[in-house]
Formats: sequence, structure tokens, C-alpha cells
Amino acid sequence: MDRALLEQQMSELPIVQYEFFETGELVFSDRVRYVCETECPQYGKSWACPPGVGTVEACRARCLSYPHALLLVTMAEVEDISDIAETLSTRAPHEEITHQVDDLFRAQGLETYVLSTESCAVCGKCAYPDAPCRHPDRMYPCVESHGILILETGERYGLEFQYGGNVVTWYSLILYR
Repeated sequence: MDRALLEQQMSELPIVQYEFFETGELVFSDRVRYVCETECPQYGKSWACPPGVGTVEACRARCLSYPHALLLVTMAEVEDISDIAETLSTRAPHEEITHQVDDLFRAQGLETYVLSTESCAVCGKCAYPDAPCRHPDRMYPCVESHGILILETGERYGLEFQYGGNVVTWYSLILYR
């Protein structure tokens, strides 16, 4: 991998922070999955969410099969952070940036596995559980769906997730080999 080239290309994107690290540093917890099961309305409705993604142990094994990772953070400012519709409207630009960075990795011949924000929103209605994912190349499972304590990982590297005010923070994890 030509990291210097990748970093130069990423500098042209509105990425606020990023960190390269080894996937062995990721922390997995069934606690995160419990939140999915008990609080998320997408649980059981998407290939990007549990149980469609598999058990936490299966997700852990899948993630660790990729030795390297990039955690990237984008931000968007909204008029009213309590307006969920406005806040969620900033998600699509983050996902597009994630796709662009994934393309940069793939252009260097790297195999990637990408985890991103919340449940997949590529299709109006997911094919889960009746049929396979219609767009596996565009569907990025949710970081938390894999049981990853992503805030703990980011904090280890000094990445900010809470900027206060009306700032929405989004993050993605690109695992690669």
C-alpha cells in the first residue's frame, strides 16, 4: 500500500480526522450488540444489522481476518441537533466519502471490509431475510452491529466524537489487507 498517496488523496476529502491501526486493537463486546437488540428499530430488518451480520464472535473473526484498519471521521453542522430528520440528512454525504475512500484502497489492489453508520440505506426496503443483499458492494454494515466499541478505539488515538453544539459526527471503519 502506498500510504503517502492514500493520505494525499484523503486530504482532498472533507475528512476531519483519521487514524491507521491494527485490527487486533479493536475491542469487541456483547454489550454493544445488546443495545442493538433492545433499542434499535432496525434490529432484524437489514443485512447490515444483527442478526443478519452474524454473531459477535463471527463478526470479530471476520474483522480480525483483515490485519489493518483505518478509522475516519467526518462532521456536519446542522441548525438544530435535536431535529433528527435534519441530523440524519447529513449521513448520506458521510457514506459517499466512505465509498470514495474505499475506492482509493481498492485502486491500490487492497481487499476491504467496510463498516459504517447505522443501518444500510441503499435500498428502500432491504431484502433481508427473504433474499440475499441486492447491493453487497455498496452495503456497509454498522460498526456497532459487529460489537465494536468504536468510541473506545477512537479515544485511544485522540479522535474526537463529540464536538458539542449543533455538530453531527460520523465515523467509518475500513478494514483492509
